[in-house]
Amino acid sequence: MKKILVIEDNELNMKFIREVLRRRGYTIIEAYDGADGVELAEKNLPDLILMDINMPHMGGVAALRKIKSIAPLADIPVVALTAYAMEDDRERFIKEGFTDYIAKPISIGVLMETIGRILK
Repeated sequence: MKKILVIEDNELNMKFIREVLRRRGYTIIEAYDGADGVELAEKNLPDLILMDINMPHMGGVAALRKIKSIAPLADIPVVALTAYAMEDDRERFIKEGFTDYIAKPISIGVLMETIGRILK
């Protein structure tokens, strides 16, 4: 069973993602800010990380940089979850080091296609 770490500070978004992924057989690990997400990534070594960009204490870009600097975590794919949906935002997040990008509001189809492609 694949483990997915979801780092998301919005409880409604977290609930939505949790329910969708659990119904499809994934093990979900939850963090509500970037600092906790980094800590949980180190403890659990997930197969994939879904991460919000705007969070308290440590935002998504800072958390990604920290994750990529830790050897056992460096190769874990990280997908940005964000309300930023301008044309160049996807390219900007990919340049930051995210594996992929999903715009909010999150579509179940886009979420599952992205996860399936990355975890194939």
